[in-house]
Parts: sequence; structure tokens; C-alpha cells
Amino acid sequence: MKILAWLATALICLAAAQTVAAQTSALQRVEGDWVGAIVVTPGVTLREVVHLRKTADGRYAGTFDSVDRGAYGLGLADVAVSGDTLSFATTIEPKGAFTAKWDAATGHWVGQWTQNGRSFPLTLALGAPPSLPSVAGLDGVWDGTLSAGGAQLRLTLHLRTGADGTAAWLDSIDQMANGLDVTALHRDGAHVGFEMPLLKVVFDGALAADQQSIAGTFTQAGVPLPLTFTKRAPGAAAPTMNRPQTPKKPYPYREEQAAFDDAAAHVTLAGTLTLPPGDGPFPAVVLVSGSGPNTRDETVMGHQIFLVLADYLTRHGIAVLRYDKRGIGKSTGDYAKATTMDFADDAEAAAAWLRGRPQIDPRRVGLVGHSEGGLIVPVVAVRDPKVAFIVMMAGPGVDGADILQAQERLIDGASDAKVAENAALRRQVFDIERSEKDPALAAARLKTVLDAYAKAHDLPEAGVEAQATEFSSDWYRFFLDYDPAPTLRQLRCPVLALNGSLDLQVPPDQNLPPIRAALAHDPDVTIVELPGLNHLFQPAKTGAPSEYGQIEVTIAPVALETVTNWIVKHAGGAAPGAKP
Repeated sequence: MKILAWLATALICLAAAQTVAAQTSALQRVEGDWVGAIVVTPGVTLREVVHLRKTADGRYAGTFDSVDRGAYGLGLADVAVSGDTLSFATTIEPKGAFTAKWDAATGHWVGQWTQNGRSFPLTLALGAPPSLPSVAGLDGVWDGTLSAGGAQLRLTLHLRTGADGTAAWLDSIDQMANGLDVTALHRDGAHVGFEMPLLKVVFDGALAADQQSIAGTFTQAGVPLPLTFTKRAPGAAAPTMNRPQTPKKPYPYREEQAAFDDAAAHVTLAGTLTLPPGDGPFPAVVLVSGSGPNTRDETVMGHQIFLVLADYLTRHGIAVLRYDKRGIGKSTGDYAKATTMDFADDAEAAAAWLRGRPQIDPRRVGLVGHSEGGLIVPVVAVRDPKVAFIVMMAGPGVDGADILQAQERLIDGASDAKVAENAALRRQVFDIERSEKDPALAAARLKTVLDAYAKAHDLPEAGVEAQATEFSSDWYRFFLDYDPAPTLRQLRCPVLALNGSLDLQVPPDQNLPPIRAALAHDPDVTIVELPGLNHLFQPAKTGAPSEYGQIEVTIAPVALETVTNWIVKHAGGAAPGAKP
């Protein structure tokens, strides 16, 4: 027994020594220059270099370079090493954070970069910074307009030379596609060119004698279009989008900053409460935004959708609370780990807080949800019988898998075979994640599947891996599986459900019939399909998301009036046409 006890003690000591050795090994690999790449979306890749050093007091400090943006020596804060874990934050806005584990087999820090509510895989390896071509005489911001298919697309080319060469990236202003990768930038005398491989773009142009413009040809997928870039004068304003409905201060109503807790989730939500003139008590609504890291204004391609909607409702006697999603803007919490049900918890907390305000009539508080928000508001109304009514603006009536397949057909123009192929890839990814408990083995199996898919379709591996990361998120998996019909069948309050006839993201012919069927038991249901409007309720030509930024109207007046009239009928206020 004594020998066994001694042996057990020796094994424990050996295990402890191995742990200390592993941790020491990890700690010895903190200092140095660490290189990695963040794939924001396919076509937007940011190569980062993190410089870490040990300070005199034994702590760590550092800076980082964003090579593809020509930005160097950016600040890091809160650099911490604990065992095999490394973490730090950035000091620039919007602030980012990195947390990683040491992988002894590869000698890499493997972790997640989180910024503005989104999370991306990032692996850091010791190495030299990536080099870029160094192109002289072109630094600056260059603006141009591309005429494509009757649309005018404003493009901005950014060129910035730094220690590692000339960084280049392109913004498509009217499509709100920013930071697009530009490669193979070159200049030979007056000849200037670049490529954008993922988008199948080649630009060839000639630099003017005064070096203030580059006139050339922008060729995409074999289609040539004339394009001239003009150098923006120092200090000149950047191109903006005309948004005539965006309200301007001073408003004819009161605006207050709001903060309330989702206590169960230990989250504090920050928002804005707008109140009509007078003492009240007023009818009121909570605005619940759609998918994505939305702030309280639900900004999409320059359109501040909820700011416009809140302004209109408040001018017609209805108080409005809108708020930043958890982990976004001024709200606390972790957006990247939240699912639709977590956002439903936050909306429920918002409604409860609003009912407690002295200016609000607690018997006349309802919910207005757009897109995913239209999925959320029935959930909250079933949980909370105090919810007086709900409005579903482009809310889904079927599960996310069906919606995604419809989007692929309508927006991407995918064939039935391609839709089925994409669905099969998603199923493979989900099956691996659900069945394989070992993270390393799961990662290896996923890489095998994705490499094969990328090779078969001549796609960049990084882009496919970014898509797989999205597939594997808790939010995405919930969205694909969740069927809203059982919840809709439990509703016992007035409901307005409306879609635009040109909505390609939540198609009305796919979603309104099942909503109508699920609500057949409810005596107070209004279902409306508004002709010619898209997913954002803008007047549209085709309904394609590529049009959103080009349309100046944020929400069509008919949509604003439909929602407001219905709420006034059920809760009070001033109908459109009445004096605000």
C-alpha cells in the first residue's frame, strides 16, 4: 500500500511538472511578431501582425499592424497570459478583443477575434510580416462611378504606402460593401492596374499627366465597363448617400436615453425612448430589430430604419423604445454567442421596462419586429400575456432552412441542383459538429469536407471556411431549425403581419400563407402584402438586396401608414393625416 501511495504521489508530481512545463513552454512563446489573417467575409481579408514584448514589471504589452490597411503601431491594452491562454484588446474604435489557446503541436495561438459583435477565427504564428507591392506616387483616396445595368455605383479606391508596401482596398459606396480585397496593384509609368480575384475584376487604366485621375476599363467576369478614378482633395468630404427621410433635430417630441437589464443573462441594454408631447400616459411599442449586429437604429446600407419608424410613430402619438442589441453599441453582453431566443429574452425585458415608465400606459404596450424581429415578437407575446399587440414586419412563417433555400433561388439565381448541393454541405457541417465531440477531430473532419468543396467549385479556401464558421454558430443552427408555426398557434393578442410583394429575403408567397394558417384561431389578425416593396419596405424594381443602398426612400409612406393606422386602431394615438 505504501508503494502504491508513493507511486500515485509520484504520478501526481509528474503530471504537475508536465503542466508547469507546458505552461512555461507557452509563456516562452509570447514575445515576438505574430502573424495571422481575419477573413471578415469572402473577399475581405485583413492580415494582422501582433508585436508582443515583456515589460520591466514582468507583464506584457504590444502593438498591432493591419497590413492590408497600411496601419501600423496601433495600440493594444489588457495583454494577459494565464497558463496556455493569451488575451488582449485594441484601443481603436470599434474596439476588438482576441482570446486564444496555445497549440503546442503547431506552435500557434489559436483563438477568436471579436469586434463590433462579430467573432472570427484567428490563428497567430511567429513570422515575418507579409509583404505588399510598393507602388510610388498613388497614395490617396480615389473616387469613381461605374455605370452598370442602369445603376450608378460609386466606388472608392484607397491606396496607402507603409512599412510593408502599398495597401489597397475598394469600397462600393452604394452597395455598402467596404474593404474589398485589391491585389496585384502595379504601375508602369502612366499605366496603373489592379485585380480583385474573388469578384473576377481586372482594372487597367492610365494615370493623367497631372496625376489627379486614372481613366481606364473595369472588367468584371469578362464584361468591360469604362471607369475613371479621380483623386479626392485632402480634407474633402467622402461620398454620402441621400436619405431624405432621416429625421433632423430638433424633433417635435422628447427623446430620452434608456437603460434596462436582462437580469437572467446579466446584460444591460442601452437604447432611446421617444415620447410624444404631453404628459401621457401614452400607448407605446418596443422595436425589435432583424438579424445582424444592429444598433438601436437598425442601420442597413445607410438607411436608419428604426430611427425613421420611431420618428413617424412618435409624431403620431405613440411612444417608442428602440435599443442596441446585446454586445453592440452601448449594450453589454456577448452578441456572438447569442441566439434568437436570447434576443427574445432581451425584448421581453424591454417590454417590462417600458410598462414601468410613468409616461406609458402599461395596458397599451406592444411589440414591432422586423425580419428576425418578426420571429421574436410572437415568442415574447406568448411568454408575456401583458403584451397588448404585435406587428410582424417581414417576419418568417417557415423555418430558416426553407427561407435560405428560397433566398438562394430568388437572390442568387441558384438552380434546384445548386440549392440542393448547398443544403447538403450545410447538413455535412452540422452532422460533424453534432456527432464529433473532440474539437480537434471535428476541425479536421470539417477541413476535409470544406477543402473538397472548395476544390470542386474553384473557390478560395478561406471563403468557404468563413462560411462554415457562420454555419456552425449557435445562432445560425437555431435559425435553420426553428419553426415559428407552433408559437404562432399559441398567440392570443391582435396581430398585424405584413410583407412587401418584392421581398426576396422573406418571400411573401412562402411565408404569409403559413402565418395565416397558424393564426386562424385568433379573431384579430390582419395580414397585408404591400405591392412593389422589398424586404426593407422600400419601393423597389426587383427586390434584390443590391438595390437597398441605391434607393433613397428608407421606408415607403404606405408601409409607415399601414403600421401606424393599425396601432392607432388597437392602442390609440393620432392616425396619419391627423395633426401630429
